[in-house]
Amino acid sequence: MQATAIAQPNIALIKYWGKRDLALNLPAVGSISITLDTLQTKVSIDLDGWLANDSLIVNGVEDPGRLSRMTACLDNVLGVKRPSALIETQSNFPIAAGLASSASAFAAATLAAVAAASIDLDTQSLARLAGRASGSAARSFFGGFAELENCQDAIKLSSLCDAESWPLKVVVAITETGPKGTSSTEAMEISRKTSPFYSAWIERQVDDLATARKAIEERDFTTLAAVAEHNCLKMHSVMWASRPPIVFWNAATMRCLQTVRRLQQDGCHVFFTIDAGPQVKAVCQEEDMAAVRDALSKTAGVLEIMTTGLGPAAHLVGKS
Repeated sequence: MQATAIAQPNIALIKYWGKRDLALNLPAVGSISITLDTLQTKVSIDLDGWLANDSLIVNGVEDPGRLSRMTACLDNVLGVKRPSALIETQSNFPIAAGLASSASAFAAATLAAVAAASIDLDTQSLARLAGRASGSAARSFFGGFAELENCQDAIKLSSLCDAESWPLKVVVAITETGPKGTSSTEAMEISRKTSPFYSAWIERQVDDLATARKAIEERDFTTLAAVAEHNCLKMHSVMWASRPPIVFWNAATMRCLQTVRRLQQDGCHVFFTIDAGPQVKAVCQEEDMAAVRDALSKTAGVLEIMTTGLGPAAHLVGKS
């Protein structure tokens, strides 16, 4: 009745922003992501039922504020008549700060809960369950490059390229360590209801997905870089044009983008992407990683640098 799983966060290169079904947590558009390696969340779930109610411990500290979402996830996975659970999570990177900590946490929690309850589910089923808790969590069930297809009544996940076949590197520039002021779900709804760019964002996503998919198939870094940066900037433009405006960036975020542009001008194979937060992820080829890491670490306002390759799918590490 106890199991532990590890899941890595994933970073969307072709992003989703907006929900077409809030109750089922279905995204408005498809997305393509990379699963990271050295960043990870470990989740242990004990279903022995010795607690009167669920309890959540995050990085060694009881966290009642995040408990409701985790409880809802377990209810969806195991049913509301399940035993109460002790849930312990550990992340080696900042949480709720735009680094996909929810994706890795809910992917690991879903896998650990199913294992603890001795339920046998295939990867697609696990991904869909995790996606009910966090839309991007579904993608952490695939390593390397993954695509989330937005089908009519569900989501469908597929692997585009494993981590070993195209071993890109990611340099993460941490520009703020605290939690963001607006949750992604809330911000998406504001954009859907108020941004004049939202409909155009939805309409053009198919083109970006096709371009990125082909670039990954052909290992075409230049094309992937161009479409990923363009998709990122479009998503944030949707946010900025919302009412009220949603701006996750800070001054250091902008400086990091300028650093990436200078690196590109110097011949480095690197591009940026930014999710719903102020952190900048610089994706690069292995031979350029040292130069990218050095340049970003010297950028004013960067608090910490994290480096990683592409990593594996969510996986079980213990059961008893």
